[in-house]
Amino acid sequence: MNINNIISDLSLVSGETRRMTCPSCNTKNTFTVTNNMGSIVWNCYKASCSLSGGTRTSMTADDIRKSLGFVAEETHVASFIKPDWFVRDYSKIQDFCTEWKLHPQGLGLLYDVREHRVVFPVVHGGAMVDATGRSLGKRLPKWKRYGKSHLPYVSGRGKTAVVVEDCISAAVVGDSDGYVGVAVLGTSLSTGHKKYLSQFSTTIIALDPDALPKTLQFAKELRTHVDTVKVLRLTDDLKYQEPADMANLLTLGE
Repeated sequence: MNINNIISDLSLVSGETRRMTCPSCNTKNTFTVTNNMGSIVWNCYKASCSLSGGTRTSMTADDIRKSLGFVAEETHVASFIKPDWFVRDYSKIQDFCTEWKLHPQGLGLLYDVREHRVVFPVVHGGAMVDATGRSLGKRLPKWKRYGKSHLPYVSGRGKTAVVVEDCISAAVVGDSDGYVGVAVLGTSLSTGHKKYLSQFSTTIIALDPDALPKTLQFAKELRTHVDTVKVLRLTDDLKYQEPADMANLLTLGE
């Protein structure tokens, strides 16, 4: 079995998902392949099957703009140009990363020289389409969205998406094998969020403990886009990595 040949033969266009018989375990309709703006992700959702992976295809700037068309009316933005004052200077963000147990190189974190912020790139389809910065001092707002894409910040690779509120929590989730942290970076789910999450068979909503009304609203909206939606009741934000919360997350994702 050559999985790359199987995926290539599907010739998926951006935004297309194909569900089929798994080429590994031969279970009917458990294998899903999605082209998410040039990032090809495949998973078998049978618990006993370990077939999953991903790769990227080459996309031109025009391809990226077209693939982002589903949020064009909402955002009125076609592209994002990384500012010159975003630099790779890990010495400036090391204390922040140590505090939150983040891996700056693996996450591709940047430093905003002008505003003294750690920058979390929002990457989709291999392209940086937006960015969110977290103040390293007293500058307000604490979190700043640089672009207007309304796409989520995503970290990790796996079969289960975990919806959180901020980038640190998403990075914590993404560090767990089999989970993808999805930070909504706002108070509501955009069309871009829902379209991205629709590629997962299971989505866990793990918002802040005091955000129950928003949690229930997200669950209601996502049930028309995702096969299985679960709610994780937290004792504290996931970025604090409370042992009970992390254990409950792993249990809920099984």
